[in-house]
Amino acid sequence: MEDARRALERFWGYDSFRPLQEQSIRTILEGRDSLTVLPTGAGKSICFQVPALCRGHRGREASRERNLAVVVSPLISLMQDQVDALTEKGIPAALVNSLQNESEKRKVADRVRCGQLRLLYLAPERLLSPKTLGFLRQQKCVRYFAIDEAHCVSQWGHDFRPEYQELKTLKQLFPDASVHAFTATASQSVRSDIACQLGLANPCYLVGSFDRPNLTYRMPRAGQKMQQIMDVVQRHRGKSGIIYCLSRRDVDTTTQALRTLGINAKSYHAGMTGPQRKSHQDSFMQDRCDVMVATIAFGMGIDKPDIRFVIHNGMPKSVEHYQQESGRAGRDGLDSECVLLHSPRDFLVWSDVMHGEASQVARDSLQAMFELCNDVTCRHKAIVEYFGQDYGVMRCGACDVCLGELVLHEQSSAIAQSIVACVRDLKQKYGAGHVARVLSGKSDKRVLQFHHDRIKSFGALDEHGLMAIKVWIQQLISQKYLSRSGSYNTLATTAAGRRLLRGQGTPKLTATARNQQSVDGNQSFVPAISSLAAFEYFRSGDSIESVARKMSRAESTVAKYLTDYIRHNGISDPTPWVKPETAQRVLANKHLAGDGKLKPIFDHFNGEVSYDEIRITLACDR
Repeated sequence: MEDARRALERFWGYDSFRPLQEQSIRTILEGRDSLTVLPTGAGKSICFQVPALCRGHRGREASRERNLAVVVSPLISLMQDQVDALTEKGIPAALVNSLQNESEKRKVADRVRCGQLRLLYLAPERLLSPKTLGFLRQQKCVRYFAIDEAHCVSQWGHDFRPEYQELKTLKQLFPDASVHAFTATASQSVRSDIACQLGLANPCYLVGSFDRPNLTYRMPRAGQKMQQIMDVVQRHRGKSGIIYCLSRRDVDTTTQALRTLGINAKSYHAGMTGPQRKSHQDSFMQDRCDVMVATIAFGMGIDKPDIRFVIHNGMPKSVEHYQQESGRAGRDGLDSECVLLHSPRDFLVWSDVMHGEASQVARDSLQAMFELCNDVTCRHKAIVEYFGQDYGVMRCGACDVCLGELVLHEQSSAIAQSIVACVRDLKQKYGAGHVARVLSGKSDKRVLQFHHDRIKSFGALDEHGLMAIKVWIQQLISQKYLSRSGSYNTLATTAAGRRLLRGQGTPKLTATARNQQSVDGNQSFVPAISSLAAFEYFRSGDSIESVARKMSRAESTVAKYLTDYIRHNGISDPTPWVKPETAQRVLANKHLAGDGKLKPIFDHFNGEVSYDEIRITLACDR
């Protein structure tokens, strides 16, 4: 290990290893297969890069025939970034990919033949081609294989790629080379499956802690999204942050909205050209822009330690995705914030996307993510225990649950009693979906078939909606008022649930209304994204009619956008849009709208003044 420590200090400038790095490197130097799980930011790339510069096991120098480490990676950009970083340090590394011409590929092959390379990066498809495999076997040069992003091997993982499963042939084709799998996120079942799929021989399992104590997790219900996003951005004004969106369209509209609000933001998604993506990524990495708004196409291999916040503008489809993406914040160990804005609609959207195609594993992962968002237990504890580790702390002090920031429903006890009573009335024979349909008053085929439209609980919570009830059922399960059992996950009342029906207990159910304040109490007005899209038109002097045509919106809708523009910019003169005499008449009678309603003023003028004219004038009078 002395070689490893010297290499770490010489090439990376560190005088000691992070937790598990030394153990992982030792297994490679000993020639033993391994699986290393180190969460984002823990330095897993060093684990397979440093051994390439060291003597092998039993102190032997790596011979010319076996001096090469082959790194398997899924993305060209990720490989290129790592190779560039290594060559800048003076480490002989190269990659071969589909974007290179034949001359460039031959140069890499010549370096392999001459024993000049220590690290060769390849995509799984490139490595597994008969030509590449034949070349590497002929050279007898491979000392070990490092499989990066190894969760792609497992169908139980969150980013399964079929081509990765073919990597199991490496153990047969290269019996003298060890194989080492690396990933930032893998549950116990995924870890076991990775080892099985790759055919690892008696592997050493090294699993780091999944807890990131310097991250504060907040998972509020989505409401006025732009207001919620700006609250976070303003708390970290001038600092680096990432905002993840579920679609390219959301990326573009959110980026434009942020730029309109004066935030130095850039976008990143697969619909952009390669040069555009690289330019925007370079701007972010070099601190020329503060906020990157992106789909999940952005982030893999990003080594920026000072990202102070990560916002998810929508629920990811698995806890693994969330843990990896949120983990890009605070890699320097300093306090950082992770905010996930979610709604029941996110679950429905993902369910539609997965319909008929996704495995049961993917659906289970989505359900686990839904439960994490909507639970009322410590976020740190829930994430750590999802990955099979004990948390061991009562209150983390770094999540919205433990900080007491959750907005609870005023009628939590009454709603909880209705839900538990319904489970009891249904004889504890049905799952959460059926219970929710009964409580919401859905007269579907199954409810009618069993005459559940006739029980007392039918429609008891119809004003709240089906998804809200499902959320509350999950929260009652986590608080031990209900339990699930059997292959059909039927619901049953617990002893605590039965006591609740007698008026004993204090259940906590989250509010569905979006009348809550931001975490820091910021009450500054932030327009909606739809309004912000019109601001450039208003700034250019376009009329309401012109903007309505350009945006394909009704004039009444654009008039509401205009009132947001007026409020945001503090405009006090309505005359660019309302005749001076009309504005004076409205202001003379503004007392009629004391409760904020415009109809009394409209009625006072007997229709001579439009609602839009009233609305615009009063917006200028704030």
